[in-house]
Parts: sequence; C-alpha cells; structure tokens
Amino acid sequence: MTTQTYLAYDFPLLSVLWTMLAFALWVLWFFLLFKIIFDIFRDDDLNGWAKAGWLAFVVLLPFLGVFVYLIVRGKGMGRRDLEQAREQRRQMDTYVRETAVSRPSAAEELAKLAAMRDRGDITEADFQRAKELVLTDYAPQTSAPPTASAPPTATPPPGDGPAPG
Repeated sequence: MTTQTYLAYDFPLLSVLWTMLAFALWVLWFFLLFKIIFDIFRDDDLNGWAKAGWLAFVVLLPFLGVFVYLIVRGKGMGRRDLEQAREQRRQMDTYVRETAVSRPSAAEELAKLAAMRDRGDITEADFQRAKELVLTDYAPQTSAPPTASAPPTATPPPGDGPAPG
C-alpha cells in the first residue's frame, strides 16, 4: 500500500491549461445558473407556481433546465435586463436632479446683496462689485484696467520730428 505523491513537476503544462479552462467554465456555469435564478424571480409576468416550477426544473435538472430556460425565455431575459438597466438609470437621474444643489438666480442674489447693503453689512462699493459679479455670471471682468495715457497730440514732442527751419 504505497500512495503515489504528485509533485509540481509531475503535472504537465497542458494539464494545467485544461484545469484552468475547466475552472473557468465551472465559474461561468454558476454565473449563468444564478443569472437565470434571479431572472425567474425578477419576471413579473410569471405567477408564483410558474416561478416555483421553473426554479425546481433549473435546480433539480440544472443542465437541462438551464438549456430549456434559455431557449424558451432567453429573449425575455435580455429584454428584462435592458428594462432594469433603463429603470436604474432613470432612478439615478431623478436622484441626481433632486439632490443637486442649484445655484440661486441672479435676482435672488441681487435681493440678498441689497438687503446686506441696507443693513450696513457691506459698503456701497462692495455692493457694486458683487452686483457686477452676479450680473456677469460670477465671472470677474478680465479686461485690463484703463491706464492713464496722454491724449494724442497733433504735434510731435520736441526733438522727435524734423527741425523747424
């Protein structure tokens, strides 16, 4: 009674690849099985007895049950997946719209600024600057401040032109 011990170098590379393939197919099989079981319970068109029947068929005879379910109800399964995705998207969009912080309108902002100015919380100059920001959609003016330049003259400054003569 000797037991044979297999070491890592006794397991050929092709056997490793076949083992990995078998494991991947096993995982895919369970994914498909659970997807079908969830689809059975998600379907609103089936009554309770039909759901129990399909579930018993898929659990007791899994290969035949899954094969028959995919043939009979496969198109509906894809349609229900699409409807569920659309419903989740609609709910997410609704949630985002309801919870998004909306910016107050310019009129509301100006009313708040006027109230602050009337209470004396801000000066008239601060009010004018804030009003300008509100009216320009909160973006400060990017134009350069006017520079003090000399007005153009008709005669050039002395020493720049031809000598009188």
